[in-house]
Amino acid sequence: MKKGLLVLSTLLLLSMIFMTIYYQKKEPALTPEQALSLSSNTRTAPEKVPEETLQGTPVTDEIAYSLQQDKLQITYNNGQEWVGVPVDKSNLFSGEYNGNQQELIANSFILNEQYAAFLYWNNGVQLIYSTDKGSNWQESLITDQVPPIRYRKIAFLSDDFWYAVISYGRTMSSEGASIYITNDQGESWRETNMPNTTRLVANGGFVTEQIGVMAYGTINPAEPDMHVTNDGGATWQKATFEMPSKYDGVFVTPNVPYQEEDHLALIMEQGPNGDYGNIQAKFISKDNGLTWEFVEEVEPDNEQNMD
Repeated sequence: MKKGLLVLSTLLLLSMIFMTIYYQKKEPALTPEQALSLSSNTRTAPEKVPEETLQGTPVTDEIAYSLQQDKLQITYNNGQEWVGVPVDKSNLFSGEYNGNQQELIANSFILNEQYAAFLYWNNGVQLIYSTDKGSNWQESLITDQVPPIRYRKIAFLSDDFWYAVISYGRTMSSEGASIYITNDQGESWRETNMPNTTRLVANGGFVTEQIGVMAYGTINPAEPDMHVTNDGGATWQKATFEMPSKYDGVFVTPNVPYQEEDHLALIMEQGPNGDYGNIQAKFISKDNGLTWEFVEEVEPDNEQNMD
């Protein structure tokens, strides 16, 4: 009996020693606070979502604009940095003509090292522009006296001569048109006289502060219809073109002229139904745009048009 009790006591003692050693080696239990802290420190960080890479529409090798993210942005370093333009994107396409809204409407903006300027409609013809690559912006109301616009063009010939050409109120094949000029960088605008026609505007602009043109006819034009001013828009005369007979009805839409040596030159495009191939025509004038003579056919890539 005593021998059995001794064996049992020995077994119990060995069991207690074994359990003590086991629990000493086991990691201590964590408090709820410790468990939460450990969970926070080891939580996997959320995956970073990369910002959308803007795909700009190039203007030069370094300068571009983007209409992504439902806003207008510009870059001067090939997309490394973008600057937002404080204008509602929808206003850039407002009016009787809306463009494709994937690119800015041709001639409605200026984007170069000196200026960023955008013409738009918002209860009037307005201009927003920057002279410091988008760091600061200024707004200018050109006019609030015309209905929504169709054709639009903004151009700066110099720091002291800016002009805007607009058309509006289209009814079938006729519409109104105006040219506005500022000599104080948009502080004030004045309206010029216009040619005596209501045909649809094809394009228009100035070569110098005194010499300007307006070209008309966008629906099946049969011949060039261009009017010229030599006094800053006070008076206008219809230009004449010495057109070789084989080009009659082919070249019908003149672009705005440009200065070339001691004369003016312009590129004439085919009409909407032109089927003469991918060819344009070059004309020159030696009397400030009143008469024009044909020089040669040109390919668009070789075009010298400065419009």
